[in-house]
Amino acid sequence: MKRVGILVGREKTFPDALLNRINERGQGDVTADFIKLGGIRHDAPPRYDVVIDRISHEVPFYRATLKRMALEGTIIINNPFWWSADDKFFNYSLARKLGVAVPKTVLLPQKDYIEGIVSESLRNLEFPLDWQGIVDYVGLPAFLKPFDGGGWKNVSKINSLEELWAEYDQTGTLCMTLQEAIDFDQFVRCYCVGQEEVMIMAYDPRKPYLSGEQYVHNPDYLAPELAQRVRQDVRSLCTALGYDLNTVEFAIKDDIPFAIDFMNPAPDAELASVGEFYHNWITEAVTNLVFKRLNEGREKPRYRWDALLSPEPARTFAVASSLEQQSRTIVPGPTPERNNEARAATAVAETTASLEPSPESSSPNQRQTGTTRTAKSPSARPTSKKDGKNASRSKTS
Repeated sequence: MKRVGILVGREKTFPDALLNRINERGQGDVTADFIKLGGIRHDAPPRYDVVIDRISHEVPFYRATLKRMALEGTIIINNPFWWSADDKFFNYSLARKLGVAVPKTVLLPQKDYIEGIVSESLRNLEFPLDWQGIVDYVGLPAFLKPFDGGGWKNVSKINSLEELWAEYDQTGTLCMTLQEAIDFDQFVRCYCVGQEEVMIMAYDPRKPYLSGEQYVHNPDYLAPELAQRVRQDVRSLCTALGYDLNTVEFAIKDDIPFAIDFMNPAPDAELASVGEFYHNWITEAVTNLVFKRLNEGREKPRYRWDALLSPEPARTFAVASSLEQQSRTIVPGPTPERNNEARAATAVAETTASLEPSPESSSPNQRQTGTTRTAKSPSARPTSKKDGKNASRSKTS
């Protein structure tokens, strides 16, 4: 018998539906239950074959426990090693490398620091920051938001340089980004399951949560070509990030989908929030993924961080039938001319290979570097707790 564990927080309808669906399909051969955790021994044997994680990003004890389970061969949805290392600013940079459109984004130094970080600790920071240059690059309005947050927590819309200074002064030890605001024509939120299955949902982020107006079931919301591009971008991002369960949000302007947020490995799936259609779709899709992972088998574990961070993906390669392979194969006759041609081609190939540089001899540093703007406008210096409470709220002008 194989066991599936579900690790949950406050949500109710999605984990309950998932548990019921897995047990119903498993018919006793596969069972699902809510995990109960106490003190975790470092040498404990595995209890679950698959665990669906919905809350460990907010509970360090859960996160450490899941890493331990992964070491014993448990499949975790989503991978806790990558999720621990991930952040949204990196994701924007990665998206650009993948050819996915993203808004202009700037990472900002923290305003405050933990006790023990003093001025000498921050000698590498530019001071004062080139606030005007940052705003000129991003444009206004813009959004100030944490570089690794979620759920619209600590997000502010910025309309002026003065507003940016005022909001930045309130961010404390949070590391923030300033991001271009896209005046969108359409907005979609996309479920992605197993890095392959994509559900595009018409979504209005301006509507209040649980209003019943955020999600609209409209299969024809996007034009076919635009929908295809969105699906392709969703798969590219989730495959690169290694997430088997995620949502990707796009603000669409002039038929260009800008990826706004795609670090949501525990996406909202509650019935009252997403509606019955999308709730049923995501429940069925995740159930299918669980049984797929159970049937794939496991490799022999490799006890290295990189192997846990990025395990070898399971892939199926299509192979032509023997009859089709024969029809494509051309066997040349043993004529002297052809034998001479073959020997000549082999000699040329060997000579060319000997002249080409090996991958090891290539320079690893072939990236273009940009220039750094010089400081122009004054601002408050980032402060530590040791510098004093009042200093941490100094005026940034």
